[in-house]
Amino acid sequence: MNFYLVDDDPDVLALIRRVLEQAGHRVEARGSSLQALEEIPVLRPECVITDVMMPEMDGFELTRELRRRPELASMKIIVLSAKTYDFDRRRAKELGADGYITKPIQLPALLRSIEDILSHEVVIGYWGVHGTLPAPGLAYVRYGGNTSCVSLEVGGEPLFVFDCGSGIKRLSDHVMSTGAGQRFSARIFISHTHWDHINTVPFFAPLYLRGNQIEIFGPYQGDLTIERAISAQMESVYFPVTVREFGARLLFRDLREETLEFGPVRIDTMLLRHPGYCLGYRITSRGRRICYITDNELYLASDARYDLRYVEQLANFVRGADLLITDTTYRDHEYPSKVDWGHSSVSQVADLAARAEVKRLHLFHHDPDQTDEHIDLKLEETRAQLKKLGSAVVCEAPAEGSKLVL
Repeated sequence: MNFYLVDDDPDVLALIRRVLEQAGHRVEARGSSLQALEEIPVLRPECVITDVMMPEMDGFELTRELRRRPELASMKIIVLSAKTYDFDRRRAKELGADGYITKPIQLPALLRSIEDILSHEVVIGYWGVHGTLPAPGLAYVRYGGNTSCVSLEVGGEPLFVFDCGSGIKRLSDHVMSTGAGQRFSARIFISHTHWDHINTVPFFAPLYLRGNQIEIFGPYQGDLTIERAISAQMESVYFPVTVREFGARLLFRDLREETLEFGPVRIDTMLLRHPGYCLGYRITSRGRRICYITDNELYLASDARYDLRYVEQLANFVRGADLLITDTTYRDHEYPSKVDWGHSSVSQVADLAARAEVKRLHLFHHDPDQTDEHIDLKLEETRAQLKKLGSAVVCEAPAEGSKLVL
């Protein structure tokens, strides 16, 4: 790629130039932001990396002026600064920066951070795939026994996390072991407030570190806010640590059916059929569409409770998705004794995926009594049902600890 560097520190310019050129990129570097403003529209680099604190014109002003030029709309802008304040991070994004990297520069991580911001990939991580309650033991080794937690990585954005079942402890360990726990930002989306989706919130270690920012979004349950639902389960009679012990900056937001925009990420919500107020999420970013739909009951077409209008609404919501992660709690023969529990079975999910013409289907939220062998059988049955429907959907059952790159 063609890079253009702007920094009034010649040592920083030389260091970044060397890192990028050793990786095979072409680099122009200037110490003057005014000179950069003149040259960038002519040279048309694919990416500009700019400092903030510079004489003549600071990096925020430079970003703003470059973003005013429609011919440079596809050009990426990365801010590289010693200012680690949340305000400056937000301001950079508001003015049109694609990413924000803080000094001092860590050489092994610098190139990776730049590549992550410029990447068009979306990475989905699975940290817990079971439902209801954790299922430990040798019979649950291949798929894992932790409850619902899925992460989504988009370069240059905070980590997106869906649900806080026991799998979030495994995600927490991963974040802390990679050294990403400091100055860490995440947006957590709760599908609903049943225990297996919220009760491991206090085991997410980045919540206890000052300087981190965690936003928690979740469905509004009438007079019960998501903040109250999370904090109430941590009151002293239930848990020894309260939300007052968290060191991170913690923000809560109640959700209904709505649309949220986070830079290159758009999230749409839809009410699902499950006891209480439960939301499904559709994430659109980098030209990819991922749908997270759990917990949800579709009913059998022969059941009087089957609602074709709802099924068609949900099919339209997930239509054409690159990935549909959805509640497939039961095998078909298990479902009749579990009707009205708020979960779906193989044939219902296969029908939805085929009807919506999704590209890839991931079975999720397995019943705690289902061992690895049972999930294998459920996967075979879903694939057979899709084949019977004449569908080309790729069906898989992800294991916790696995990742998918789209």
